[in-house]
Amino acid sequence: MQTAPDHSRQRLLADDEPAAYQVCCPAGASPFFLTADHASHRLPRVLGSLGLCDSDRQRHIGWDIGVAGLAKLLSAQLDAWLILQNYSRLVIDCNRPLDSPQSIVTLSEETPIPGNVALSPAEIAARQNEIFIPYHDRIRAELDLRQRQRRSTILVALHSFTPCYLGVQRPWQIGLLYHRDPRLGRRLIELLRQEPELTVGDNQPYFISDGSDYGIPVHGEQRGIVHVEIEIRQDLLADAAGQAHWAALLARLLTQLQPEFDHPSSSKESANERQ
Repeated sequence: MQTAPDHSRQRLLADDEPAAYQVCCPAGASPFFLTADHASHRLPRVLGSLGLCDSDRQRHIGWDIGVAGLAKLLSAQLDAWLILQNYSRLVIDCNRPLDSPQSIVTLSEETPIPGNVALSPAEIAARQNEIFIPYHDRIRAELDLRQRQRRSTILVALHSFTPCYLGVQRPWQIGLLYHRDPRLGRRLIELLRQEPELTVGDNQPYFISDGSDYGIPVHGEQRGIVHVEIEIRQDLLADAAGQAHWAALLARLLTQLQPEFDHPSSSKESANERQ
């Protein structure tokens, strides 16, 4: 567990503001375990606008557009436990290690984030202690419970990506990310490439590493849980119809793969055997 320095300061979140996370389908019976690290562009009131206009806060720099709707639909269709992070990645990025330069960014793509410049240790600690740590502690507690119950768990981290980054167009509609354990990612790529008119990224448009990512390395790899990170292009998730289409597709393919991984041996021991 990562812990933040104990700096005293005023609270980041007021009593009437949402908690750091929201859990959906808490009694879900499925082995699938869904996370959405960048589900919201909400900012705590005390931070104002971070010096950004409304349109910038609602761009991809502030959140993973469409992921919240997709995740809730997929959770319902799979009967799967889901956690969504309730604040913008510009406050603190819940898929970056706390010591990463990308944890609290001062520049996202080409957009300066004035409200993140020259933060004091107390201001940084407040964001860590009230958003990042509660979110990941909740994931950790649920995974601990499932382990005690000897329940099979398949971690699926849901994200979306901008169609154009730094002027470069991205051709993929969907990308599958993995690092040390490629089993689920590669099998899902195989099935997706059988779908008509899909360009599927294999560790595109990003790749996972210990320095740049938190969710998969910590909750997946360190525990030996079968896992995959799914990235879908944001223009395809921009409306309810797109979210419903991708949720139905992923639910169908993940259900098809479930028998291959839905057993206790899909853990650290079996992962190591395949490396």
